[in-house]
Amino acid sequence: MPKAETIAVSCPDGQQLRAYLAQPALGSGPCLLLVHGEQGLNEFMRETADGLADEGYVCLVPDLFARLNSGLDDGDSAAGATRPRTSHKHFDDALGVAHVTASAATLRGLPSYRGKLGFIGWDGGGRLAVLAAAGHAVDCVVSYASTDLQHLGEKLVRLTCPVLVQLGEADTHQPAAARLALTAACAGQAHIEIHTYPACGHNFSDRFHSDYNKPAAMMAYSRTIALLRRELGPIYDLSRLWDAHTFHEFGSRDVDATMATMVAQPYVNHIPTMTGGVGHEHLRRFYTNHFVNSNPPDTRLIPVSRTVGADRLVDEMVFCFTHTCEIPWMLPGVAPTGRYVEIPLVAIVNFRGEKLYHEHIYWDQASVLVQIGVLDPCGLPVAGIATAKKLIDETLPSNELMGTAWERR
Repeated sequence: MPKAETIAVSCPDGQQLRAYLAQPALGSGPCLLLVHGEQGLNEFMRETADGLADEGYVCLVPDLFARLNSGLDDGDSAAGATRPRTSHKHFDDALGVAHVTASAATLRGLPSYRGKLGFIGWDGGGRLAVLAAAGHAVDCVVSYASTDLQHLGEKLVRLTCPVLVQLGEADTHQPAAARLALTAACAGQAHIEIHTYPACGHNFSDRFHSDYNKPAAMMAYSRTIALLRRELGPIYDLSRLWDAHTFHEFGSRDVDATMATMVAQPYVNHIPTMTGGVGHEHLRRFYTNHFVNSNPPDTRLIPVSRTVGADRLVDEMVFCFTHTCEIPWMLPGVAPTGRYVEIPLVAIVNFRGEKLYHEHIYWDQASVLVQIGVLDPCGLPVAGIATAKKLIDETLPSNELMGTAWERR
């Protein structure tokens, strides 16, 4: 769990800013300065800092509105939105850049600082992050839904560090013409990456806001982590972590050891049957009663391919077993049939730092049901063990389910 506290940032003008500091469990790492927007230093910013601390980063969020009005943070993003927005109208960019620069200096002076620094900003904070980076030694910048896009392009081009810009297509703060102008200004700049998320509003990444779009927020977060890992580190061996997790699931069959490979509040979702669990206690109960100790003795995994990214891993495999006992997570309520089964299975595994955060597991349930004899494939576009055999041997016949329709074309 990250360690969080409030510290003071001393600015050249004598102003002291309060700032939220979240540090990783290891106590040190690359540093991130998070620059809030019109919502202020609120629950979303604290939660984001805590999550990035879990990823291995030392995170500081200065309260840039403190000079204008104290006590703006009431811990409620929705309820507190109007007060910071009023202050932001009168906010001075030059002063903001000075405060961001002072906050960066505070980060660099922490004992936990380990040689790398990145900026991440939202809304007006995205603009400030870019402006401050122009005159500061920073290793990367991420800007979410930055304002004043029409003037941002020339600033981005002048930066020498890698930059990631994330925009909402339906952001009423950013006219489509401004987005197009930004893209045109940055065209051909290898250090600038721009992504626009369809049908997303200004605050699409903030789960406390009505604009929140979870799929887009997840994709934007993964792209952020990819940049941070590449430019700042730390780098984790996700393949080794996943192997340790699956060993405890299927090898040692140790629930406590399995849970120890995961974050404090993980989740697992077996997509075809919607089995699994959300949160530590729910998932631990599921593993104990319905998964780790509920797989047939001859269960084995045949690896086919593995793709490892910055924050997730995709494992393609053949899952093999003899249905000699009830398997609640895959075949809930189905009595053992004694049939042998082989099915292609895909696991998409997300990590937070060196721990598993969640698993999405996919397989063809119709193929399982055909193989155990409870689904008659006659007249249906489904297949049994042939799906697993063809995954491994691509030369096996294709299009057989299409019958004569395939032959006529």
